[in-house]
Amino acid sequence: MKLYRLLTEDDTSAFCHKVSEALSKGWALHGDPQYAFDAARGVMRCGQAVTKEVPGTYAPGIKLGQQ
Repeated sequence: MKLYRLLTEDDTSAFCHKVSEALSKGWALHGDPQYAFDAARGVMRCGQAVTKEVPGTYAPGIKLGQQ
């Protein structure tokens, strides 16, 4: 099955580390990164979709971050 995650974080090195960690665990980038201004907090936010092929059948209780 193919799993999908959308990683988000403020535009800091923490976002890069989050994406790098997912890549090191076998996730693959899906599409381009996205950026948006969070007016309520006054910060830029980043997002990156990642996917991963894993054995098994999808169930809503799957802990995506642990795959």
